[in-house]
Amino acid sequence: MARAIELAASVRGSTSPNPWVGCVIEPGGFEGATQPPGGPHAEVVALAAAGEAARGATLFTTLEPCSHTGRTGPCTEAIVAAGVRRVVAAIEDPDPKVRGRGFAALREAGIEVEVGEGADEVRAQLAPYIKHRTTGRPWVVLKLAATLDGRTAAPDGSSRWITGEEARRDAHRLRAESDAVVVGAGTVRADDPELTVRSVPATRQPLRVVVGEAPPLARVRPALEVAGEPGAILDQLGAMGVVQALIEGGPTVAGEFHRAGLVDRYVVYLAPALLGGDDGRPVLAGPGAPTMDDVWRGRIVSVERLGGDLRVELSAR
Repeated sequence: MARAIELAASVRGSTSPNPWVGCVIEPGGFEGATQPPGGPHAEVVALAAAGEAARGATLFTTLEPCSHTGRTGPCTEAIVAAGVRRVVAAIEDPDPKVRGRGFAALREAGIEVEVGEGADEVRAQLAPYIKHRTTGRPWVVLKLAATLDGRTAAPDGSSRWITGEEARRDAHRLRAESDAVVVGAGTVRADDPELTVRSVPATRQPLRVVVGEAPPLARVRPALEVAGEPGAILDQLGAMGVVQALIEGGPTVAGEFHRAGLVDRYVVYLAPALLGGDDGRPVLAGPGAPTMDDVWRGRIVSVERLGGDLRVELSAR
């Protein structure tokens, strides 16, 4: 299962809106990972690698095999036809089209099914997919780059570059694994960003989303322009198949999503720099907590040094 989880991680940025899944068949160590949409799922890739060696073997997979026909045929049928004796899966698929039906089909075919090995790790790995399939909304990552005194731009609006090259490359990795990148129209007017993945390998480019109206010649175009409350925007993106949305700013949009309690994960890049004073742009614009009793508190997931900067990841739950 540990190897299956590694395989799933290797295709994190290429399978959406399908889940990123890994599979290993033992004995033999035959491996598979979900291919881009329209391609075979992890189980079918591993079965093809195993051939006749799959007969009587155990198949380890990070997610319940599908039992319905979509862009591809049911994985359960392929598993049964291959003669697999036992299936070990980390978690049940929360998608209403599956949700236990895959396990039931396997058991009806006489295949032994075990569920739960590696469950905590896989739930964390598939958190964006699980949220999308259970709520209809994307997993929301808020990316912030700031000085140590909590400023995202100088008083004149300039912000390039607060952080160094390694931190910026990591931010491009976040874009690569996201289905949409969201910014406010004010940021588009001030910075004219492209919002494309450039510094890391990518199999696709995220949907570019502007809250408000982008200038006609803005480099972000073509982009989806949206309006309304943050929750309504997430409903719209979720209905479009966006599994993970990356909020890149500016401070007004970031503040709105934060205050609405809609951010699942915060990724903050802290530079060893001080703007000083109180006239720089804040990380989150708008009203803050009125008292210490109202301060938002998350959970630090990880702290990592990237060149001269720090990457701090926080969970909202």
